[in-house]
Amino acid sequence: MSSIPQSTPKTPSGWKSILKRAWPTIRILLSIALLWKATSGIDWHTLLDSEIKMEPIWFLAALASMMTAYVCGGYRWGLFMQAVGFPRRIHSYIGLYFAGGLINQGLPSTLGGDSYRAITATHLTTSGNFSDRKELDEELHHSVDLGLATPKLRLSFAMTLVDRLLGLAGNNLLGGIGLIIGGATLAAWGQDLGYAVIGIMLLSGVLIALLLAWSKTRQLLQTLLNRLQMNNAMPGIQLAFSWPTNIAQAFLAVGIHCLTILTLLFCMKAYGVNAPIEGLMIGLPALSLLLMLPISISGWGLREATLSSVLALWGVSPSLTVLASISYGAITVLSVLPGAYFLLKRK
Repeated sequence: MSSIPQSTPKTPSGWKSILKRAWPTIRILLSIALLWKATSGIDWHTLLDSEIKMEPIWFLAALASMMTAYVCGGYRWGLFMQAVGFPRRIHSYIGLYFAGGLINQGLPSTLGGDSYRAITATHLTTSGNFSDRKELDEELHHSVDLGLATPKLRLSFAMTLVDRLLGLAGNNLLGGIGLIIGGATLAAWGQDLGYAVIGIMLLSGVLIALLLAWSKTRQLLQTLLNRLQMNNAMPGIQLAFSWPTNIAQAFLAVGIHCLTILTLLFCMKAYGVNAPIEGLMIGLPALSLLLMLPISISGWGLREATLSSVLALWGVSPSLTVLASISYGAITVLSVLPGAYFLLKRK
């Protein structure tokens, strides 16, 4: 255990404390308001009388696509965890990834899904069980202060952050490609924005790879990691951002987001809508960036409002887009249900 002196955390007071307690309720109300706004313009009687030709088989394809995306995401995170010295239990990391996704779908918890999997992974044993269960329960029911955390916990959070950064990079790359293909429909400057996003992402990747290839900057980074008590983080960082593994990571990150786009595409097809793939490649990445703002519960309401507005530019019926988006949200919840096994296993 670290010998860092522990200070008593300051208790928030006044309006900050009130806002902290009220924020979950505010998010629920915002989600309901956004969902109401997205569905308020739908003439349900006309929609039902139009005899929508539903093809449920596409929902199964959507479920398979989303579950594959979670498996790939968990596999990537597991590789990083193993690279820095955590147990070689790749399927356990995939399971924890599903559990984190389930928590992110609005399951009552004091922690987000990323924090849950980062903390739980530090107690994972080579046999696939969890050590020090009492200590693990205490960590999961209190806010995390990385300044006072053990080096092992810091390392786990660092690899979770690396995983998220790659996910963000894949999201931006796919969004940039979408803007290049169909940005002109969105705005006059849409295509130029796409080239700018791709250029920035590629230049950033090349710059990071060069810095990691240069021994001096690598030594400086290792010194910083040592000061942060994350001595073993370098192999994970190199696996993510060094040449030539960064090329494989970029393809994997883009591929995972392609699977989520296919999920929405299949949901649209289930309602007989041939959605433009370039519209989905713009709408979903933009939505992912919006979801970084904690203003709704797992994107409900915000997702429906955003996608219906974007796809309307391609002539897609907002009513059918909202139905497909709600189905997409339901498919996402169903796809992470296997994570319940790992949540119950800890108990």
